[in-house]
Amino acid sequence: MDGFPMDYEMFDLGNFRLQGGATIRGARLAYKTYGELNAEKSNAIVYPTWYSGRHWDNEWLIGEGKALDPSKYFIIVPNMIGNGLSSSASNTPAPYNAGSFPNITFYDQVEAQHQLVSGKFGIETLALVTGWSMGAGQTYQWAVSYPDMVQRALPFCGSAKTSEHNFVFLEGVKAALQADAAFKNGCYTEQPTRGLRAVGRVYAGWGFSQAFYWDRVYEKMGFSARLGVDLAYSSLEDFLVGYWEGHFLGQRDANDLLTQLWTWQHGDVGATPGFDGDHIKALQSIKAKLIALPARKDLYFCPEDEEYASQYIPNGEVRVIPGVWGHFAGSGDNPVDAAYIDSVAKELLER
Repeated sequence: MDGFPMDYEMFDLGNFRLQGGATIRGARLAYKTYGELNAEKSNAIVYPTWYSGRHWDNEWLIGEGKALDPSKYFIIVPNMIGNGLSSSASNTPAPYNAGSFPNITFYDQVEAQHQLVSGKFGIETLALVTGWSMGAGQTYQWAVSYPDMVQRALPFCGSAKTSEHNFVFLEGVKAALQADAAFKNGCYTEQPTRGLRAVGRVYAGWGFSQAFYWDRVYEKMGFSARLGVDLAYSSLEDFLVGYWEGHFLGQRDANDLLTQLWTWQHGDVGATPGFDGDHIKALQSIKAKLIALPARKDLYFCPEDEEYASQYIPNGEVRVIPGVWGHFAGSGDNPVDAAYIDSVAKELLER
């Protein structure tokens, strides 16, 4: 899409065959790096993007004095296939353009990223893989796909397998978008803005907790390191329009959102080749020191789910992000939650 900052590089994946059997010809992976790779190639961190996010949305966790310090580590932020920068419905030529873009699994995402990490940079070990939401799903996938490569993993506000409850929530997001007559079964010539606004409204009831709304935190959200602005809204309606509708209207393509949504809905490390759909067996294969960071009031990545999964991870542990921000505790928009995530990342990297 037009208007994206050109502060990233492209890695040529060639004819990239997907787990579902389709091949994206001339596939490309957009990425940005921070810091320098050391001579031993032992200081690399992979930090994938999240649903509707791009690499710059991850930068709140990167910086001098933070856990992801570019003076110490070589941080690679790959943009998910389907997010509008890497190969996506919005930038792929026919016949896989628009609504015909193929389905992408978390396994596919990580295979593309592994080609970048190992093929371009010659990296054989990763000090850490981390990510929020769908980035957490990719973190788990990295730990399962390449257990001898990933030393540490910090998935926050995400899961190794998408729950049925989460699947249903996303059905609401999808239905809101596709109900717009302008969507035209994915063959639109202009973005279906009514549908995109509706997606924001649906998401608003899930992204933050009940307590967030009880306390009207939206009136005093404070400075967002991710967005670089003070977030404070004068009313509930102002919040729904300004924060939520504005997010999905901000250079997001409807078909790209649906591509990423399918990936999320079908997230399951058990689908990794060799595990025959057994996600418990896949979790048991993880060798990384892993700390899962669910948020206490996340409405769709519940702490209970991560506590259940953690019992099968040999070096697994769960810490719970406190507070009322729910899923968006992992967004970087709340300084308190951002500091908590950063502190746990520092602790993990010191192990």
